[in-house]
Amino acid sequence: MNAFPSRPRFELQSARNRGLWALGLTFLFSVFVNLLMLTGPLFMLQVYDRVLGSRSEETLAALFLLVAALYGLMALLDFARGRIAARFGARFQSDLDERVFGVTMRRSVDPGVRAAPATAPRELEAIQTLCASPVLLALMDIPWTPLFVAIIFVLHPMLGWLAVAGGALLICVALFNQALTRRKIAQAQSVSARANVFAEQARQASETVYSQGMQQDVSARWMRQRRDALGQIIAASDWTGSFTALTKSLRLFLQSAMLAAGAYYVLRDEMTAGAMIAGSILLGRALAPIEQSIGQWPMIQKARAAWRSLARFLDATPPEPARTPLPKPAAALGVLGLTVTPPGAKAATLCNVTFQVAPGEAIGVIGKSGSGKTTLARALLGLWPPLAGEIRLGGATLDQYDQGDLGRHIGYLPQQVTLFNGTVAENIARMSLDPNPEAVIKAARKANAHEMILSLEDGYDTMLEGNDSRLSGGQKQRIALARALWQSGAAGSGRTQLSSGCGWQRGAQRRGAGIQGRG
Repeated sequence: MNAFPSRPRFELQSARNRGLWALGLTFLFSVFVNLLMLTGPLFMLQVYDRVLGSRSEETLAALFLLVAALYGLMALLDFARGRIAARFGARFQSDLDERVFGVTMRRSVDPGVRAAPATAPRELEAIQTLCASPVLLALMDIPWTPLFVAIIFVLHPMLGWLAVAGGALLICVALFNQALTRRKIAQAQSVSARANVFAEQARQASETVYSQGMQQDVSARWMRQRRDALGQIIAASDWTGSFTALTKSLRLFLQSAMLAAGAYYVLRDEMTAGAMIAGSILLGRALAPIEQSIGQWPMIQKARAAWRSLARFLDATPPEPARTPLPKPAAALGVLGLTVTPPGAKAATLCNVTFQVAPGEAIGVIGKSGSGKTTLARALLGLWPPLAGEIRLGGATLDQYDQGDLGRHIGYLPQQVTLFNGTVAENIARMSLDPNPEAVIKAARKANAHEMILSLEDGYDTMLEGNDSRLSGGQKQRIALARALWQSGAAGSGRTQLSSGCGWQRGAQRRGAGIQGRG
């Protein structure tokens, strides 16, 4: 059963709704936390108006014990709602991690997309970070600001209007902050991302950079991009910091103004000293979540942008429909009238290609660069869909196979070998969590790599770190060939193999690709 809805733009909402009970519980705890926030003002009101007037030590002790118990309960509830909110964010990320990673891998088949940085996992993490941060709790506390303002009205109407004016001023500052900093923060993140992409490209091509004497120019170009990024980040930080400082100073000024106004009405015998102190504390509590939200506004903006970007990202690549599992196909490949256009290209690279490969047969495709050999290989792998024609493996078209099942029936050795972080055995077993040792060794023997692997430091248990520099290019290719031959049951049986590399014809080196059906 498909775990995601048929309309992909609702996937984020579905993942969020599955944890709404946690948000509801967090909000329920926020109700009691905010009610318990009244403990301090009420305590001050009672101390100034009752204890000091009656000079009763017993009343003071009883009130203090009650306040201690209430603050302890508030701390427990505040801690609990923070933990629940963090787990809501973790569950939201966990529900979408596999889907986002899968879409990232599927879209990276397009070379143009693969060249760009993969931002979707980081965007999902940005939403999770917001849920685990105190700013989410501050947003849940903002709806209680009118309650504290209403209580200030009870103490004295003029103090209430002062609180309303102060709250409205802070809200205007928040809106102004959003209008001015949203674009600046987006520009800073964009420039920083471009600098990071260039740095990663330089790191991947470090051999070329140093062997061709490019290090100074590459470093100077990266430093230019880095300076631009730092300038944008500092400019955005300056604006955000200025609004944060303004908000903090304004809140402290409003509390002092509340004390001054309260003192004026105490002198006029229109309210008590306890009400004056309580009003100042209530105003601070009413404005605190607004101040905290403004201080963390870049995080809120980043999470909002991430939500919109993720929605577009998932909408562009709907979940693949469930397919009926097919039996293991015969190693017979048929191509009929195949026409393929690479993603993003306007003209077809392959036009009306037809051939058959029976079990035990092999076909070599030789041609100059750009003639369509790689396009053919990717079409046979099911990575690039045909514009016209069909590809059949064992009598079934490739789109009838689940991509994971199809990959288990095809061995592929690309021009550029990529090994993953893991042992040699795990790489041969295609990163299986529980590789079959017998199948691993059998595949290595077929690739003539068994003795070479045994000569490594820990043999099949040698830990590799990506394209490990300890291995030569030939050793990496042999391990990759063993990976192409691997099967969890019997390595190499009933498998169609694809390879791309260099072929030799009449003394001239040409690019070539090979296709072989093994019975």
